Amino acid sequence: LFLKLPSDSFKYLGWCDIEEHGVRGNQLHCPRVREGPSEEELFFRKEEHTLKKIKRATDTEKWERRLQENWENCAELNLSFQDLGDLYQVENFKRILRRLIRVEKLWLVDNSLTDLSAIKLPRCRELNVNKNHFTSFKQLPKIPQIQHLSLAENNIATLSGISDFRHTPLESLILKRNPCEFQERYRQLVFSSLPNLKILDGIPKLPEDCSPPDVRFFYRMCTIL
Repeated sequence: LFLKLPSDSFKYLGWCDIEEHGVRGNQLHCPRVREGPSEEELFFRKEEHTLKKIKRATDTEKWERRLQENWENCAELNLSFQDLGDLYQVENFKRILRRLIRVEKLWLVDNSLTDLSAIKLPRCRELNVNKNHFTSFKQLPKIPQIQHLSLAENNIATLSGISDFRHTPLESLILKRNPCEFQERYRQLVFSSLPNLKILDGIPKLPEDCSPPDVRFFYRMCTIL
């Protein structure tokens, strides 16, 4: 006979919903932030017994939760593998990202993300968004202080928009397993767009990565003595 364990009534609760603890968001390195199913979905699954632990929060409780989350003071955070299967979960995820005003290192691996262009991460120096669904550099968040950016295993087909990072302190960039990696003169094009870049796909800048002058340009020139 199948019997539900006592922990079943907590399996869809976030860490903020569990009473009598003082853990804050900036104390967690890899928090689970994906929200549980809606009331309708729980009823459809015949798991409405979990609703007794979920109560509608008052304005005071919402403010207390905001203070407990404390995302504004996170300096290093891993929000990878969140399994964001529903739109409301994606919106809640972006709500948290908008609060990361002091984060310096952020991992968002394998979250099926497609567009974070409305997000600003003013202090982020290291960002890992491997294994997502980005198709353009324009879909990345605003990261003016970025130094290390990893975009492996996305779907970026061209280098259009990469020059937007020219005025950032970007030192290393990973684009492995993106379609743009197969573009002719790929490394030369990246380094010419980002003259301050030191490492591409784990390989330091080599002499052959420096684009030579376009020979055709000299054929169009004449010398006047």
